[in-house]
Amino acid sequence: MKYKTCVSIAEESPIKLEKILKIALKKSDYVEIRFDFLKAEQIPRTLEMVKTELNRTVCTVRPKTEGGRFEGTEKERIAILKLIAEYNPFLLDVEFNTIRKSKNLEKYLKSTKTRLLISWHDFKKTPKFSYLKAQMKKMINFSSAVKIVTTAKSVDDSTRILQLYSKKGKATLIAFTMGNEGKISRILCLYLGSPYTYVSLGKPVAPGQFSLDEVKKITNLKNF
Repeated sequence: MKYKTCVSIAEESPIKLEKILKIALKKSDYVEIRFDFLKAEQIPRTLEMVKTELNRTVCTVRPKTEGGRFEGTEKERIAILKLIAEYNPFLLDVEFNTIRKSKNLEKYLKSTKTRLLISWHDFKKTPKFSYLKAQMKKMINFSSAVKIVTTAKSVDDSTRILQLYSKKGKATLIAFTMGNEGKISRILCLYLGSPYTYVSLGKPVAPGQFSLDEVKKITNLKNF
């Protein structure tokens, strides 16, 4: 069985983003574009530039409250999420806190039949397992594909997040921990059923992220 990777791209220039995207797609199964690193007015043009590659792309517009870089208002960000949906990406990453507060966005994304990845992050800690399990259950109400990422301060934190895979049912789950203490969870999640793990082309986009080359070495180039 081949375990898959998703390269995270965080570029401030549309031209550079397009160039890096093409390189990444030659090396990786999927690519995550962090549109929040661009200026809001650059995003429509960028979508036109990369639209033929979006069938293997996870599109993300992360607000500052969720560790992102988006500078505009929440109204502008929701409008951008709706615009991205029109391009039918492989997955549109929408924060759980965003979709549960915006019935308008939820209704629109249902109408467009956009494939959603509902995500939730904790940048300070890894909560108790009972909380994580309850959170996952709420998230699955919005999409069968969910992403839960927390911060590890010990190996126990990674173990706790990985236990979610035994409770996911038929859902598609991406769950791991950030930080050096949680790096191993980015590999172990593949064994447990994650559709892919997030990697970089060199410089980590998130704390504890492996490079694509590192993951290929760990997975023995092709397979475990």
